[in-house]
Amino acid sequence: MTLNRQIKALGLGLAAALVVFLNIGPLLWQGITSLKLDRDLNTLPPILPREVTFDHYANVFHSVFVRFIANSAIVAFSVTAISLLLGSMAAYAIARLPIKGKSLWLGLFLATSMFPQIAIIAPLYAMIRKIGLYNTHAGLVLSYMLFCLPLCVWLLYGFFKDLPAGLEEAAAVDGCGPVRTFWQIALPLAMPGLVTAGLLVFIASWNEFLIALTLTNKVSTQTIPVGIALFPQMFYVPWGDVSAASVVVTLPLVALVLLFENKLAKGLTGGAVKG
Repeated sequence: MTLNRQIKALGLGLAAALVVFLNIGPLLWQGITSLKLDRDLNTLPPILPREVTFDHYANVFHSVFVRFIANSAIVAFSVTAISLLLGSMAAYAIARLPIKGKSLWLGLFLATSMFPQIAIIAPLYAMIRKIGLYNTHAGLVLSYMLFCLPLCVWLLYGFFKDLPAGLEEAAAVDGCGPVRTFWQIALPLAMPGLVTAGLLVFIASWNEFLIALTLTNKVSTQTIPVGIALFPQMFYVPWGDVSAASVVVTLPLVALVLLFENKLAKGLTGGAVKG
């Protein structure tokens, strides 16, 4: 029995190590590549750079890529803030107010968030051009919210649904209406869910490529994924610069996840249990 347990533990350890390697390996490879000289990019072995250089990072920060970062930050923060504001109110209303057809509404929200982008990109492009939001941050924010807002509602619904009914009753006795109860009581209690939904929406907006590529064609509005895709030239691909740019735009996401690790874990667990 002891031997079997040791074998199982070893197998689980190897499987966990493989999963970690498959997830972290590409980022580590990009980081190593970003520190290599151009002449060493295609030499293998060694994997580690013979001579470390930060020229690729200098190229990134002394180019229009800084503008791409600013555009992505503007769009991602805007989408996250608006989606959390509207999504939390909608989720609270569906969960706590006497609304008919709640299951139908939730099903529609879920179906909308899972709809493939490629299927609606043509009519979305036509609509955005017609209302004059092509090549604007507002056009990207509005388009991203088509997918992010339903996701927020779906994630937050479970947290508001399982709040004790006595909270509303006690708040009503103290003279609080539904709006004040939502802002001062329900919303703080759903903070793990808000953090989880906010992080997922931010990451999705930060990494989105297809919509940004379709709705922008100017540096003043293009986002990071589009900017990285524009790095390759006709006869030359600057792999060092591409790797440096990939590391630069990935580190903020890693920092956010580590910063909100506890709330994120509670939010994911709570959503799984309460949904």
